[in-house]
Amino acid sequence: MTAESPSIPDPSAPRAPHGWRWAPAWVLTFVALWPAPGYAEAVMVLGALAAIVRLLLGRFRGGTRLLSGAAWALTSALFAAYWLPEAISAIDAVDVGRALREAAVDLRYLPFLWLVAASVANTRARRTTFKGLAVIVGIWTLDALAQVAFGTSPLFWGLDQLKQWISGRPMCTLGEVAAVDRLSGFLGPCNLKLGVVMASLSPFLLFAAAKRLDTLGWLLAAGAIGLVILLAGARAAWITYALVLIWSGWRLLGFRRMLGVLAAGVLVLTLLSISSAQFRDRILRTTHALTANESGVDTALSGRAQIWSAAGCMIMGHPVNGVGARGFREAYPGCDASPDARPAWGQGPALHAHQLVLEVLSETGIIGLLLWLAGVALAWRAWRYATPEAKERARPAMLALAVTVFPFNTHLAFYSTFWGGLTLMLAALYAGSLLARDDE
Repeated sequence: MTAESPSIPDPSAPRAPHGWRWAPAWVLTFVALWPAPGYAEAVMVLGALAAIVRLLLGRFRGGTRLLSGAAWALTSALFAAYWLPEAISAIDAVDVGRALREAAVDLRYLPFLWLVAASVANTRARRTTFKGLAVIVGIWTLDALAQVAFGTSPLFWGLDQLKQWISGRPMCTLGEVAAVDRLSGFLGPCNLKLGVVMASLSPFLLFAAAKRLDTLGWLLAAGAIGLVILLAGARAAWITYALVLIWSGWRLLGFRRMLGVLAAGVLVLTLLSISSAQFRDRILRTTHALTANESGVDTALSGRAQIWSAAGCMIMGHPVNGVGARGFREAYPGCDASPDARPAWGQGPALHAHQLVLEVLSETGIIGLLLWLAGVALAWRAWRYATPEAKERARPAMLALAVTVFPFNTHLAFYSTFWGGLTLMLAALYAGSLLARDDE
């Protein structure tokens, strides 16, 4: 009796596509739960664990099928460019214990980023993930417009009722509700990040609308999102969204029609400044930057000039590896140039630098900045040598990531749980979609 010879795989047979069919569900659930940060964090951690289990099972079967080699490498390299600076900064941080904890806890991002990249690793998964993100942004937009019309966000109202039913407490205090001066949308009056979140994720809806209804779809989506972002009041979001409109609209509309869109935006801005006292106050505050004195600039920037001055002090005092990731608030009192004056944001120290380059330099030093620049160089190199087809399928994620880290703007804290998680998710979507090995 002879032993059977081992089967030899047919090289002409199509290979199974990379990815994991449940990966899009993890990513979309994570994004949809952003109004409830605790639950979103739990989904991210469980997704990271699921990715690790999936990888172990795949290796047990003779090789992983989660990602292509190139996507695997770029996703891991972008995570390293983010994580290594905070790990190195922890060596002699202002608060060593907290810096070490932050670096250790942030390791959870790595397997989650593999999962995010797997959610766009083949054509079917990428279509599900990108369309799902577009639908979520569309729902958030309609919800915010409903708040404009009726004074209440239906999504936040539902979440608040559920929270009160479960715990007996509302999501926001009465003081936070009374103090709100802008459109808050699904995140509510105690989490005023609607504008920056919508601006960063807007490319997914704009590209989907343009693909569905061509120019008309883009115009309708751009107008609806633009109105929400303007009323959300974050001037950093206005800059971010203007970049999105210029980049996505220029290719679709051409020079003349794009100028018409920008002119329409200026007209809406003017009408809002006339009809809304709160909006007019923000415009007037911005014009203070035209004054030639430091006080006027600081007022226009809502106290950020004072914060940036403190960031410069930290950079001079800790130039090599900074004061430690998330150590800005501890180091701020020692670098506050006006400790006796009430800052524009109210009581207490500044929590972060409000600007990407200053945050990286002050908290992680020159080493951190060089590592971030290395990550940017790798992302750019991957884009430069990608095929036209790869660039086209990755364009929404590329634009979302590029405008989120645009250095000539103000920012949320990139080493915070929320904004750091959002930025890393966009990086993984970019790497996974650009370097996917499609099954088509």
